[in-house]
Amino acid sequence: MADFTPRVFSGIQPSGGLTLGNYLGAMKRFVQMQDAGTHETVYCMVDLHAITAELAAPDKLRSRTRELCAAFIASGIDPEKSILFNQSQVPEHAQLGWIFNCVARMGWMQRMTQWKDKAGKNAQNASLGLFAYPALMAADILIYHATHVPVGEDQKQHLELTRDIAAKFNHDYGVDFFPITEPVIEGVATRVMSLRDGSKKMSKSDPSDMSRINMTDTADDIAKKIRKAKTDPEPLPEALDGLTERPEARNLVNIYAALAEIPAQSVMDQFAGQQFGTFKPALVDLAVDKLGPIGSEMSRLMQDQAEIDRILARGAERAREIAAPVLEQTFEIIGMVR
Repeated sequence: MADFTPRVFSGIQPSGGLTLGNYLGAMKRFVQMQDAGTHETVYCMVDLHAITAELAAPDKLRSRTRELCAAFIASGIDPEKSILFNQSQVPEHAQLGWIFNCVARMGWMQRMTQWKDKAGKNAQNASLGLFAYPALMAADILIYHATHVPVGEDQKQHLELTRDIAAKFNHDYGVDFFPITEPVIEGVATRVMSLRDGSKKMSKSDPSDMSRINMTDTADDIAKKIRKAKTDPEPLPEALDGLTERPEARNLVNIYAALAEIPAQSVMDQFAGQQFGTFKPALVDLAVDKLGPIGSEMSRLMQDQAEIDRILARGAERAREIAAPVLEQTFEIIGMVR
């Protein structure tokens, strides 16, 4: 087996409306991996993916990309410690993506549940980009020879496809060139649910703004939404098992645990027997303490778009220092004349 540099890659679409789910399910974990110092960390605003479902107004895409960059930095990503950039500034992503379009099989792509969910009954009118999305995601990861990728459950199937593409490429060309990337799925709140319906994922697309906490919400907004979050009349039990049939209660406990960086059972130990009238104010205080400074810093950063653009350009330069040699070696393996 080749000796690959321990490297983490992950990306988020600049589709606007960042929520608590993005922070707890992704950004907070990205910061922890950066600060652990055990892996090189590469984080990307995947703007090429953002146009697979809709061709948004150009100004909107630019604004969303800068806002996402601001959120990364406000959450604790240090552009000096991590490589932070937007995907379209590194053309090697798209170039390797085409090669992987030729490695992947139609049957593999048709089995992707996200393709089925997003295309629905209107698959004939969906973009080719949406269908090929997982092959470009594989290129995003493997152009850096990333060994680990933090993913939510909804992206796990795409990472399995990445592993299949790497294995097929290696097998077809008799090489050990691309790593078989490992998923990193952990944490008590990797899937943050709606504040109005504990069976649904927290989403910016929900028509009710009360269903989510936005990363740009004020302290008053956060407090109002948590106070009005759906719960039930029962007190909190002593053990997590007691929340099995209580999705809204379990969601709030998970959020508290993730924000406080403690096990969910420790939350139960602290609040067992107490009603939500006691628990919610404690959660409000914690959420405002953790999220308030992030929203304020995002707002400050967005006032200096030139600085954000400079950070992204420098990140792209650093990303290409890794990506360009990998692409050149890929071309060499395939037999393309350079």
